[in-house]
Amino acid sequence: METIALAEVAAVLADPSRAAMCLALLDGRAWTVGELARSAGIAPSTASEHVARLVEAGFVAGVKQGRHRYVRIADPRVAELIEHLAQHAEHRSTTGLRESLRVRRLAFARTCYDHLAGTAGVALRDGMIRTGLITERAGLALTARGRAVLGELGVAIPAGRRPLLRACLDWTERRDHLGGSLPAALFAHGVEHGWFERRPDRAVRVLPAAEEPLARLGVELPAERPATA
Repeated sequence: METIALAEVAAVLADPSRAAMCLALLDGRAWTVGELARSAGIAPSTASEHVARLVEAGFVAGVKQGRHRYVRIADPRVAELIEHLAQHAEHRSTTGLRESLRVRRLAFARTCYDHLAGTAGVALRDGMIRTGLITERAGLALTARGRAVLGELGVAIPAGRRPLLRACLDWTERRDHLGGSLPAALFAHGVEHGWFERRPDRAVRVLPAAEEPLARLGVELPAERPATA
């Protein structure tokens, strides 16, 4: 039974168009079927069929807002699965300067579903632990000092069933970055306040406005960064 189930899951991503859609959705946002069609280079009618297959498999879920319908990754576990599978594609040999630069940008800072990954994501985890904002003595937990600093930065501490903090293995760094509802809230706050800028390919630009808040979180980023990172 496990073999059959694994084959069924693999078959969902075996189609290049569905794989392209899932990679696009890894930016954590909700997309329309038309937008997914353009990202995969296929007709909207074909995209609708692929979305139906992804919904049936539990990879994506529909979201309705007013008269508009959107699609997004069903939950963080699905995003983590796709993120880890993507490493095989990203680690293939690159050709050309543009592709090489794209890979370096993704390795430096990118979205992992709804939180920060890459060199910047790992630096965020290291910095918050080093400065006592997070402790890992009995599993990852936010400290009183961490709550205070995040409050000063205007980041609301999320409430809900999703874990506040968890370890998320970063496939480019081969070390953990921070996953969970808190890193998601921190990243969303950073985008809203001009600390970070999303790129269409999931890469993230760390903007000058991020320097002071990141320093308060103990983050030390390398001086040399990919162009426009």
